[in-house]
Amino acid sequence: MTDWQEISGGVTAPRGYRAAGITAGLKPSGAPDLALIYSEVEAIAAGVFTTSQVRAACVDYCRDRLKAKASARAILCNAGQANAGTGELGWADAIESAELLGRELSLSPQSILLASTGVIGQRIRMDAMRSGIPQLVAAASEQGSDAAAQAICTTDLVPKTIALETTLEGRPVRMGGIAKGSGMIHPNMATMLAFVTCDATVSPHLWQEMLKRAADRSFNQVTVDGDTSTNDTLIALANGQSRTAAIVEPGPAADRLEAMLTAVCQHLAKAIARDGEGATCLLEIQVTGAPDDKAARQVARTIAGSSLAKSAVFGRDPNWGRIAAAAGRAGVRFDSAHLRIELGEFLMMDNGQPLNFDRDAASAYMKQAAAGEYLKTDTVLIRVDLGSGSGSGVAWGCDLSYDYVKINAEYTT
Repeated sequence: MTDWQEISGGVTAPRGYRAAGITAGLKPSGAPDLALIYSEVEAIAAGVFTTSQVRAACVDYCRDRLKAKASARAILCNAGQANAGTGELGWADAIESAELLGRELSLSPQSILLASTGVIGQRIRMDAMRSGIPQLVAAASEQGSDAAAQAICTTDLVPKTIALETTLEGRPVRMGGIAKGSGMIHPNMATMLAFVTCDATVSPHLWQEMLKRAADRSFNQVTVDGDTSTNDTLIALANGQSRTAAIVEPGPAADRLEAMLTAVCQHLAKAIARDGEGATCLLEIQVTGAPDDKAARQVARTIAGSSLAKSAVFGRDPNWGRIAAAAGRAGVRFDSAHLRIELGEFLMMDNGQPLNFDRDAASAYMKQAAAGEYLKTDTVLIRVDLGSGSGSGVAWGCDLSYDYVKINAEYTT
């Protein structure tokens, strides 16, 4: 049972937010490419970013802004050019983008956060940005979340969005999120952009801690191809417009809000994994019996990221040996004599011993998932019990198909 329900509206479901997405001419394809999320009042802001040493200008910009002031009014995101590896000129483009939006919204640039996605090494097309920002602000509305979700996509096949509502002190509290991500997906952080809005009031320190823990249980537990990007950005805003009491310390209210935040992030993370480039199904790896939860998450990530295991799923081959091998190389100590592996309802290994199982039926199970409904019946479930403790963890990924190579072989051509 959960303490919330799913609602419509994405990032504009919480009170006091508007959003927009337009075609500004940043993408050669002519697809939507510029997005805005705007809070009517100053919102507490938290962020989690890529750990790469090669970072986009927007990442360093947001880090600097949030270090100076843990609040914001707007998020501006462009798609088409990553503005990463672009040096001083790319930094100047980021600064100008914030100033342009600030003037249009009558805000200080200090209240604006930035995100970019696209081809690494390409600067933002500032002529399109300059002409696009007035149109973007004019388009902002309380119904603009879907347009914003579409405008941040690159190789994504579908936009990714979610909104939840709970009750605190008898008043509704809402949280919404949108995300993009399809390739270069791997923890620390998984390659992606994600934006979360909330209308609760939370202290800056607590909101940042909540977001980091939620990221560790969601975006840092998905992998598609083992590559981490230069632009990974997760930003969460909380503007207090629910008019509930401020959450300033750990306790039941904080726990409920963090649980809902984690659920939003996990939904978006699974949507990213399912939309992995060339993917035909979602993989969910559940690991139990680890020395602790951190170790369990590490084993789960290793299995989800195994090219051999992912290829076997694409081939509908119930080759449990690849799962066992990935678990064994994850860097977590356990006794293989206690290892247990299940694929769906098929028990393939128990107490370290291989078992007879219906291989044709197990293969059919994976085929059925590939034909299943998006994020509902399209999941191949792998359970692994290490038999060495009480730790548990989950990771998500996707199968590895021929199309992944085709998409990335031709990415800039």
